[in-house]
Order: sequence, then structure tokens, then C-alpha cells
Amino acid sequence: MSFSSDVKNEICKVFPHKPCDVSAECYGILLYCNTFSSREIRVITENDRLAERIPALFSEAFGLGFDEVRAPGQNRRSDIIRRSDMLRRSAAVKRSFIITSPGKLDAIFGAYGFKPGETLSHHINLAVLEEECCRAAFLRGAFLAGGSVSDPRKSYHLELATPHGGVSRETLALLRELDFEPKAISRAGNHVAYFKQSGAIEDFLTLIGAAVSAMELMGAKIEKDMRNSVNRLVNCDTANVSKTVDAAQGQLDAIALLDLGALPEKLRETALLRKSRPELSLAELAALHRPAITKSGLNHRLR
Repeated sequence: MSFSSDVKNEICKVFPHKPCDVSAECYGILLYCNTFSSREIRVITENDRLAERIPALFSEAFGLGFDEVRAPGQNRRSDIIRRSDMLRRSAAVKRSFIITSPGKLDAIFGAYGFKPGETLSHHINLAVLEEECCRAAFLRGAFLAGGSVSDPRKSYHLELATPHGGVSRETLALLRELDFEPKAISRAGNHVAYFKQSGAIEDFLTLIGAAVSAMELMGAKIEKDMRNSVNRLVNCDTANVSKTVDAAQGQLDAIALLDLGALPEKLRETALLRKSRPELSLAELAALHRPAITKSGLNHRLR
């Protein structure tokens, strides 16, 4: 199971209590789902918990059910699945929740201040999202229907994808009002708002009700930072050891060319100590002299 699925499962464990939050979450789902038009609503998911949540949300918000619940790949007659049968299924298959009834479409569009026949392009009706809790619920619905987040042990990336350009632009503005700094891109006919900063992703997950997943991301970040710090220290130590070994070998090669008996006493002492302790650094070798000398003094003798 992916980290995205884990986040959505966590969100789906808690059902919103306030009617405005239920309506706002449905609004996010509708504007970020596969199809939301004057002729059809189609929400597709393969997440079992979300498949249970969607009918409950729409029943609570609008007092209506879906006309059909389909599993893709079946013929139309065998497509129609009873809700109780669908909820018992445990296999990870995609399910399509479909509404085509004009009366139901009118009721849903009317709940957000629009009429199906007059809506040429979708926009966010901010009057539906006046409260901060409603904005969080809207973003939660948007993430459930059109969002994904990468495994934080690999990379940091969270995105919200919708086929509606106006909705994406207004979502960007909404996020900025909440002190986020998302970026935007168009990809394969979708308009995508995304984050790549771990801190922003943590805050977003907390806002939409996935605090445990936000903590997991934070823990993965700390672990990754610690691992990187350890690797940097190890690499630094390795480089220092290699540098010490190379320098010592050069000194040993030079000492091998000398007549040690002809050297002054101090230089002879240094040469003999280096020959006997080739693995030591300059600081360690300087400390063995009697009396001890400074590192710079030892370096001067070796030169």
C-alpha cells in the first residue's frame, strides 16, 4: 500500500460532523473528480475506505444516492452493484460512482449556487467556503478525489490535480490565503497545484486531518537528515584518513632516501618516529616527541 493510500485511509477514519464541512468536502470531491458536468457526475476510486465514505457524504450533504456504482470492465447490465455488496468487497478494484438523473444533478449544482445548463466552466463559489473549517474540508475532498503524495522516504511531493483550469487557479489562491506557497503545472490535460517542501506538506496534511501521516513524514525527514549527516561525517573522515595516508607515504618515501645518521638530532627523531608510526596524523605524531612539539613545528621538520 502506498503512502497516498495510507493518508487517505487516515482521513476517512473520521467523518465530518458539521453540515457545512460535509458540503464543502463533497464540493472538493466534485471539482477534483473524474467527471462533474451538467449530464453526469462520475467519481472513480480504488480506495476501499473512500468507496465507503463517498455514498455517506453525498447522502448526508444532499439526501440522495448514486444512480449506479460500477466496476470497470464489466458490461452495463452486470455493472450495477448493490451498495452492500460493494462494501463487502476487499479487492483493490476501481469503482465508479455515477449520477445521471437530471433531478439529482439540479439539486447538487443548486447546493453550490449554479445551474447545470448555465455552467460553462467550473469555478469555486467561495460563499460556500466562508469558514476556515469549510476550506479545510474542501481541500480534504480535493485531495481524496484528485490528490496524491509521494513516500517521504524517497521524495517530497504532494499534488492536487483537476481537469478544470479555473478551479486550479482559485485553489492556488485559496491555499495562499492559508499561508501556503504552492506551485502550478499543466500535465496530460490536468491542472496541478503541488508542493515540494516537506514543511508545507506536513502542514497541509495536518490541515486536512492526516496528523499521523504528517508526523510520519516528519520522522522520515529527521531520519533522512541524520543519515545524510552521518554520511557527510563518514565521507569527511574517509577523506581525511586518505589525505593522512597519502602524506605519510610521501614522507616515508623521502625518509628512505636519507642517511638518517647524518641528520641533526631533531630531524632524526622526527624521521624515526614517522618510520615507526606511519599511520598517525601530524597532531598525533607531534605529541610523541619529547618534549612535545606543535603540529606546525613537526610539519616544518618533515618539509
